[in-house]
Amino acid sequence: MGIFKAYDIRGVVPSELDEDLARKIGHAFARRIEGKRLLVGQDMRVHSPKIAGAVIDGMRDAGANVVSIGLASTPMTYFAIGSQDVDGGLCVTASHNGGEYNGMKLCGRGATPISKVNGIGDIEKMCAEPYPGVVGERGSLEELDLTAAYAAHVQSFVDMENNVSLAIDAANGMAGHTLPYVLPGLPKLKVDSIFMEPDGTFPNHEANPIKEENLDDVRELVKSKGAELGVGFDGDADRCCFVDEKGRTVPADLMTALLAADFLGREPGGTIVYDLRSSWVVKEEIERLGGKALRDRVGHSFIKRTMRDHGAVFAGELSGHFYFRDNFVCDSGVLAMVSALNLVARDENKGRPLSSLVENLRRYHATGEINFEVEDKEAAIAELRAKYHDGRQDELDGITVEYGDLSSDDWWWFNVRMSNTEPLLRLNLEAKRAETRDAKRNEIVAMLGQPEA
Repeated sequence: MGIFKAYDIRGVVPSELDEDLARKIGHAFARRIEGKRLLVGQDMRVHSPKIAGAVIDGMRDAGANVVSIGLASTPMTYFAIGSQDVDGGLCVTASHNGGEYNGMKLCGRGATPISKVNGIGDIEKMCAEPYPGVVGERGSLEELDLTAAYAAHVQSFVDMENNVSLAIDAANGMAGHTLPYVLPGLPKLKVDSIFMEPDGTFPNHEANPIKEENLDDVRELVKSKGAELGVGFDGDADRCCFVDEKGRTVPADLMTALLAADFLGREPGGTIVYDLRSSWVVKEEIERLGGKALRDRVGHSFIKRTMRDHGAVFAGELSGHFYFRDNFVCDSGVLAMVSALNLVARDENKGRPLSSLVENLRRYHATGEINFEVEDKEAAIAELRAKYHDGRQDELDGITVEYGDLSSDDWWWFNVRMSNTEPLLRLNLEAKRAETRDAKRNEIVAMLGQPEA
């Protein structure tokens, strides 16, 4: 796969992405969205200043006036684009990828997402052409510090009724840049933290909290400090994952169900969106609490569009993305952290650890996401469709098949979908009984081949 991906631009520097190509991307982006005023933020990677500088040069050559906010997490860049009078913008980042990578996450006006289907594909074609150079009058450059404004925006979500102790692993990513401005506005919070120094070489561990091994350090911190919960961030701070006071991972779908209760408590009957890989418990909990549950395709552009179309207050994905209507319908790991703190700090939850709050949500048995390198993905999905023809099927994203009834012990379901970012098939499976989960997982693994390590 090339660097122009389904939801962003990402590649190795300099072999796949260099300053010349970054300049072309900036120029093409400005022309594609007909941007007169654009905004650019950048993460802490070693090459981000040069890549961002080249992008800005390209935008200015295309005639756009550029607002540079300098060092910024992806959520901070979303906030900046959403709150400023700009036609769009981007964050120079490669999210959780290693230090050799860089890239860009792109938005239109109001922080609306730009993906392969509504802009990135066109930008890719435009970048294949010779560089156009300066078009008309070259745009201006303005530097703007929005750190305080962003911190105040995050702090406006804080609603903690009691004191809480928290362990944080910033993974040497951008959470380590923004949190020191945010945390002073949470007076009821006691924090112990590790790896807060932004370092684009990621010297301690991969900045990808969805991998269990990358939560080991925050688990240890929780237990050694007696914290009530822990949170691990990814490299650009748009995702996070949680562990309870025992150091046990609370999967993102269960956190979605848990946080749904807090949002629906403040907005009865509200709409909450969840991705189709999530446990069935998410839908059950949202509806039990009187909310409207909307199941959606995987991917931030789909989730954000559905939220906008239905006025949804909140959304969650299994990957650790959590979305907030009052955050320009954008995802934010830091706001997810704040939402979890608000929940744990509620008067009605005083004295109840996170493990207790989530215990009833662990009522089904899931495999987690299992990845397979499959040469002919469409043929593999067709084979699954034929084999499980007697189940209830839908093809919202890949193939989902359900068997039995939730009230019966033989209930189970699975989804297999093509990754939007990697050349993989991804399996998620859940069952009423652990034995069913294991048997059906082995059955499907036998069809798809050896899982990726």
